[in-house]
Amino acid sequence: MAKVNFDVTDMIAPLMLRIPLGVIFMAHGSQKLLGLFGGQGLTETFKLFEAKMGIPPIFTLLAIIAEFGGGFGILTGFLTRLSATGISAVMVVAIYKVHWVNGFFLNMSGVAGHGHGIEFDIALLGMALYLMIAGGGRWCLDRLVFKG
Repeated sequence: MAKVNFDVTDMIAPLMLRIPLGVIFMAHGSQKLLGLFGGQGLTETFKLFEAKMGIPPIFTLLAIIAEFGGGFGILTGFLTRLSATGISAVMVVAIYKVHWVNGFFLNMSGVAGHGHGIEFDIALLGMALYLMIAGGGRWCLDRLVFKG
């Protein structure tokens, strides 16, 4: 009788990273792209990124695509590695351009004028890097589309 290799960890571990990471980035991307969830929308995001952070419009557009499209890709497991690469790049820029000056920790006390540190960004970056290296796992569209 053949032994069945059934490892639950291999089956669901990548999915357990993909679901929250995909939802988080689709939500943040929809703030920038569509103005949902209290976001500014596309036009205001372009203005804000250029005025406050000196980010040219083309890079702002790429960040929005990486967040919204990459979030969808991560969530569904379609083009997982590409989506995770885009999200990783966005997180590195966010750490450098926005959160580094605020230190490590989140601003849990809500001190006015003091933003969040890099703590949350590092967690999201780690999730994205894992998926970039390992792929979307067994339950992803990549396996169906690319037969792998």
